Amino acid sequence: MRIVIAGGHGQIALRLERLLAAREHEVAGIIRKPEQADDLRDAGAEAVVLDLESASVDEVAAVLEGAGAAVFAAGAGPGSTTERKDTVDRGAAVLFADAAERAGVRRYVIVSSMGADPDHRGDDVFDHYLRAKGAADAYVMGRQGLDTTVLRPGMLTNDAGTGVVNLAPSTGRGPVPRDDVAATLVELVETPATAGLTLELISGTVPVTEAVKNAASSG
Repeated sequence: MRIVIAGGHGQIALRLERLLAAREHEVAGIIRKPEQADDLRDAGAEAVVLDLESASVDEVAAVLEGAGAAVFAAGAGPGSTTERKDTVDRGAAVLFADAAERAGVRRYVIVSSMGADPDHRGDDVFDHYLRAKGAADAYVMGRQGLDTTVLRPGMLTNDAGTGVVNLAPSTGRGPVPRDDVAATLVELVETPATAGLTLELISGTVPVTEAVKNAASSG
């Protein structure tokens, strides 16, 4: 199927694009900078240049037209301001969800953060980030036209993936390689029965495919 990824040049997104392309999905990644396009093509994905901080719902819906799934993996990134936490981590996720609904794309998977909570307290930039992510999660989960799964990874590392994880509504804190996050996202996209679930992810002992099946059956 066609799968559109917001934040297509992110570290998790590039891994995800390679895995989806290897499974012969048609993958498109939305990026802000044209110079990032070659990296997406090398990963087997089509590059779509579009700024989700300024695009309209119709513009994004046009990219999503005909897709079977949408994955939100964008983020303002470390060092960004509190304002961009709101415009990207919350605003862009909301826009992408609205556009998916308009385009008739039901399957929506969002990469969130452990501890995300719209009512999180604190004035540090990271506190703003957790509130923004929590607000985005709450919004997309509330959309009747979407079958949404929220994935909240623990501390991200660039260690080689192990292929075994702990995936559950609550896991406790811990690290997880970006490789394993991407592998889990592939299985979640292909497992609509996980819709309606918010799942935390850290390294563990259960193979990714089995962990996603377990989550779907227990949800």
